[in-house]
Amino acid sequence: MTEPMASEHAFHPMFLGVSALIFAVSAAATIAWCTSMSAMGGMPMPGGWTMSMAWTRMCGQTWPGVALSFLGMWVTMMVAMMSPSLLPMLWRYRWAVGETGQVRMAWLTALVGVGYFFVWTVFGVAAFALGTTLASAEMRLPALARAVPIAAGAVVLIAGVLQFSAWKARHLACCGEMPGRGGPLPAHTGTAWRHGLRLGFHSTCSCANLTAILFIVGIMDLRAMVAVTAAIILERVAPVDGRAGRLIGALVVGAGLLLLAWAVAPILPAIDTIVAHRGGY
Repeated sequence: MTEPMASEHAFHPMFLGVSALIFAVSAAATIAWCTSMSAMGGMPMPGGWTMSMAWTRMCGQTWPGVALSFLGMWVTMMVAMMSPSLLPMLWRYRWAVGETGQVRMAWLTALVGVGYFFVWTVFGVAAFALGTTLASAEMRLPALARAVPIAAGAVVLIAGVLQFSAWKARHLACCGEMPGRGGPLPAHTGTAWRHGLRLGFHSTCSCANLTAILFIVGIMDLRAMVAVTAAIILERVAPVDGRAGRLIGALVVGAGLLLLAWAVAPILPAIDTIVAHRGGY
């Protein structure tokens, strides 16, 4: 494909307009959903934290209904959060694909996007299964619930450390590389679908640690969503030297240490009492 033709495909006004519309609709739906969930409040738990109602079954609900509601919310939220960083990847795909008509190009681009968000949907299924299992255990076992603040701080700390890992850097690099390895991609549906799955896999891997923070802070917390989305966009568009990722990692490590300090502080007097009772002083 000639460079003018590739540029025309990549920057076609319809592509940009549809992308902006999808982002706007998904963002509006996410805000509405978060507002609705916030109005419901949460469940106070032992240890001084609040469990999101997204992990519990309300009166009259069935578990399949809860799962479908969560997945609907999850996919909508992921479209809103990931669309800004997906757009450059779709642009690179449209640039690399072989010469084809605008209608077929639109279909292939849509197929890449569907494959990408299919992987995020699978991630959401796994997250829902893990989240509901942990929520059920925490409601049955008060001791486990009291340990959640410490575990949350540890998860955030680990998420920050992963920002410095070669594993994270490798998946980020795969998200940003030009498809086709220097040659044009065939305009085939199978190629588009596999490319979307590949992008989704590398994206979920590179964003897993930051997404874990969203689960810890609150999956329906708009401030957390904005912060995580901004971090993902920053590390995707920043220079490849990795300074942006390391800066994000340093901030997350600091947040994890603060959360751990906050979680441990209430139990220090009890530890002192136990040590004193056993003749430690």
